Amino acid sequence: MSVTLCFDFGNTRKKVAVFDGAVLREAIQLTDDKEPTITELLRRYQPQKSILSSVIAHDPSLENLLSSATQFHKLDHTTKLAFTTPVGKPATIGADRLAICAAAMHYYPRMNNLIIALGSCITYNFISAGGAFLGGGISPGLSMRLGSLHQHTALLPLVAPVVDVPLIGYDTNTNILSGVILGMALEMDGFIDLYKDRYDNFNVVLTGGDIPYLAAHLKNKIFADPDLIYKGLYAISEVNNK
Repeated sequence: MSVTLCFDFGNTRKKVAVFDGAVLREAIQLTDDKEPTITELLRRYQPQKSILSSVIAHDPSLENLLSSATQFHKLDHTTKLAFTTPVGKPATIGADRLAICAAAMHYYPRMNNLIIALGSCITYNFISAGGAFLGGGISPGLSMRLGSLHQHTALLPLVAPVVDVPLIGYDTNTNILSGVILGMALEMDGFIDLYKDRYDNFNVVLTGGDIPYLAAHLKNKIFADPDLIYKGLYAISEVNNK
């Protein structure tokens, strides 16, 4: 069975998912993207295909290394997709946003899909039932909001997120957590309601590493899939690495 490595390099973490055929075997967080690290992955998994989604300045040798050992595709605005993108400036669309939209199209076809990705930023990504990625919105993510309160004030601490957040904070830490986490949940619910009012046959998918902190506080019904970007990368690889 063909093995595919799907690399996802975000602003906070570098990760790779290993697929056996269409089955996600495991997801790995990488310490770096240097040649020894990638060479060891290639040795261990013997992949036939690979794909890279990167929103950072990754090691320049990476693409040559993957191209020499596998059928390799770098996700960008020239990638073949199952949906259309805005004609204005397609090159400015983040590779991660293209990947999660591809996954939504594959798993929730013929629906108006809003994909909310919880990473360094929250991205709202809307793809119509007709297969058009229309854009969405971007706002600060959880770590960015918590870090900003600490960095831009004299006395507020840097607070670690937790799942169980009180509505009424009873000390500095819980006041920050209530304001940030419940505030994010209200923001997300507000956006979902606005989209629901405008579109029928509507579906919401939540993805990203901060799902555990936010999902329980949403009033709207959602599908949560932390592996959505990997599944999208695999689907894109199958089209572009033939």
